[in-house]
Parts: sequence; structure tokens; C-alpha cells
Amino acid sequence: MPVTVAVVVPVYNGGERFRASLESIRRANPPPDEIIVIGDGDTDGSSQYAEAAGVAVYRFPQPGGPGRARNLGASKAISEVLFFVDADVTVPENVIERVRGIFARDTDVAAIIGSYDDQPGEANFLSQYRNLLHHYVHQHGREEASTFWGACGGIRREVFLSMGGFDETYLKPSIEDIELGYRLIRAGHRIRLCKSLQVKHWKRWTIASMLQADFFQRAVPWTQLIHRHRAFVNDLNIGISGRVSVILVFGILGALMLSPWQPFSLVGAAMMGLMLFGLNVQLYRFFLEKRGLRFAAQTVPWHWLYFLYSGVAFAVGTMCYFTKGEGELKGPASPVTQDARRARSRVEKCE
Repeated sequence: MPVTVAVVVPVYNGGERFRASLESIRRANPPPDEIIVIGDGDTDGSSQYAEAAGVAVYRFPQPGGPGRARNLGASKAISEVLFFVDADVTVPENVIERVRGIFARDTDVAAIIGSYDDQPGEANFLSQYRNLLHHYVHQHGREEASTFWGACGGIRREVFLSMGGFDETYLKPSIEDIELGYRLIRAGHRIRLCKSLQVKHWKRWTIASMLQADFFQRAVPWTQLIHRHRAFVNDLNIGISGRVSVILVFGILGALMLSPWQPFSLVGAAMMGLMLFGLNVQLYRFFLEKRGLRFAAQTVPWHWLYFLYSGVAFAVGTMCYFTKGEGELKGPASPVTQDARRARSRVEKCE
């Protein structure tokens, strides 16, 4: 018997992107055993569209975050594998076949994650840059993954329920999937990064949305999570090269600030700039191959800006962690705190 798969999609005012996402899931061949859509307080008719398309729909009257929505969808599923897909991605036609095959072959794998493809849906520079950067990072990550990913991630349902699902205290899209991944690893479960399992991302990034997401919804809470789990792993966005890049960016900034009084510091800034470029040259070469010289040149200052505000966010997150204390921070500590137990209870009560 093939492994059964339930696709769970949380949606909040997904618009045309969600409709395209749902249609791509419905066109999958073979089809999933279940498609479950959770309307997270949507007001644009997204969940009604899904209902009219004949898929199972459940709703919350007010938005409460994708973690809560995914937990509800998981509680309604009966399939062996839960395959979480974001409302702004489209999937390839063979995605269910791929997911079934991976879980059937790798019986000791508890969860899998994929990546965005290298053909982002939105054409503006920031959207292309952001999604290609994500693709590159995942394609160069370790196959024995250290985290989970809710945009394209599958997990055995029994494992998901035993872990209490996603932490529902993240009321907006944040690191609820990363936090679940950390708990999975601490519990001894294996997560596999399947680099050939790719989906197309249709999100349009702007400067404001990028800074908001990177700083407040990811870097700051992720820093707190790292401190809580003492998990400074060398993988994906928090690899050693990334940490060294942050140090170099601040070194360059400090040298430039000193230059009016110490002109020789400009030499130090130039040397550190060369080191920073060399440390990330493979990424810039990837941008060059994919989009040409002009695009690649544009990515360099944006990438260095990313290191700059990531360093600031790490400092802010660290300060919050040590001043507020573990008990007041979002997300379950280890062992699992009352917040996670309440999340687990809500999932199990829906059975």
C-alpha cells in the first residue's frame, strides 16, 4: 500500500496566488489522499474559493498565525504523512509521488523539507534576489537537516502529534517551523533536506516587507531560540561563513567610521571587503550565472545589508533573551513548556 498523504494549506487573504497554489495541488498526479485548507481569518474569499473547489475547509474567525492553522489541519487529517504547503507557492505535478516515495524508502526519516526553485514568480529585483538566495542556501545545505520548513515540508502524522505540533504562540508567520524542527532534532528524529523537491514561490518582496520579516519575524525570535536550545549549528542561514560575514560587515563599518581620524583604516576596510566578497563569491557567481552581471552586482550591497541587520537582530534577540528570561519568551523551551503542552492538547482534542 502506498503511503497516504494529506496536503495542509493555511491561508490568510491569499488572493490569486492562493488560487494558483490550490490548482497546482489539485493537478498533482497522482493526487494527494486529502487536501485540507485552513482559513486563518481570511476576508478575501480564499477559503470560500477552496470550498467551492471541493476540498475540505476549516476556518478561524480571526487570524492567529500559520502554526495554529496547520495544527487544526493536522488534527483533521487521517493520512500517514502531513505535507505542509504555503498559500503562495505552486507545486510540480509529481510532488505527491515524490513525497510518497521518500517516506516509503526512508522509513527512519520523520520529516522532509524541500526548497524554492530557481524561477521565482515575481519579476521585481528584490523578489528575484530573495527567492534565488533562499534556493541557493537550501541547495547548499546539509541533507541531514537541522530544522523544518512549513512552506514545503512533510512529516509523519504520528510524529507531528507526538511533538505537540507547531507552537501557537507565534501569532504571525515567524519561526514556528524552525522551532518545531529544533524540537524534532532534540527528540532524536531525523529531518532530511530533499534538494530535488522544489516549489515555485510567488511572493512579491518589497524593502519594507523584507526588513519586517527578516528582522522582527525571523532573526530576533530565531536568536532567542538558538540561545534556548544552545543550537549554533553550521547549516543554512546560520552557518559559520554567515557568522564570519556578519563580523566582517561590522568591521568594515567600524573602519569607515574611524577613517576621518585614522585614514589608514580605509585600507583595513578594503581588505575586509575583499575577504567578505571572497567568502561569498560562490553565491555571487550563482547570481551571475542565473541573471547576469548587472543583477549579480546589485545583489552584493543588499547581501551585505542583510549581514548588517542580521547582526543587529542577533544583538537585540540576545538582549531580550537574557533580560526577559526563558519563561517569558515565545515558544516552548526544552523540556517542552506549558505553551507547547497547551498546543498539543488543542491538537489532540480535535481528534
